[in-house]
Amino acid sequence: MKTVIIKYNAGNVQSVMYALERIGAPYLLTDDEAEIRSADKVIFPGVGEASTAMAYLRQRGLDKVIPSLKQPVLGTCVGMQLLCRYSEEGDTTCMGVFDVDVRRFPATPGLKVPHTGWNNLTTMQGPLTEGLTENPYVYFVHSYCADVCPETSAVCDYVRPFSAMLQKDNFFAAQFHAEISGNVGQRILENFLKIDKRV
Repeated sequence: MKTVIIKYNAGNVQSVMYALERIGAPYLLTDDEAEIRSADKVIFPGVGEASTAMAYLRQRGLDKVIPSLKQPVLGTCVGMQLLCRYSEEGDTTCMGVFDVDVRRFPATPGLKVPHTGWNNLTTMQGPLTEGLTENPYVYFVHSYCADVCPETSAVCDYVRPFSAMLQKDNFFAAQFHAEISGNVGQRILENFLKIDKRV
């Protein structure tokens, strides 16, 4: 099986690489369109700022490549947000795979932004959450989040309920960092790699 991690200007791919190595999953880190399209699975991670990351994707034509992929795709953190319709961060038009907007957490007394640390998932559904215990904890670092919508496959509540995971056709996404979410994150990655689906 060929797993590709998309290489672009939104760092911390190293932790994703380590996570795949831990579960014995070979991978290729690349921004080459042919390599991405020929992959069995594609992981689209991200840490950083939405408008800068989208500008980089547009420069390389990846903003058109990613939404057109037919194999299973997993976006994480900023990668998830860029798969949405729009982000308030930098007033950014994103790729629109998921029909939902990304908004900054509103200022709330006693709750810090960014939302950093362990929090639990609720209302889980879909293949990525198979085998997880009820209300599992995963690791978040973010100031912006996607609203709850029909494509939400898991919810987290911090300041307000938001989409912790999204799913539409062959596209899957997680706001949290699965690669550093311990056994829960590892199970989510393993579940993703088991998906046998092209559209």
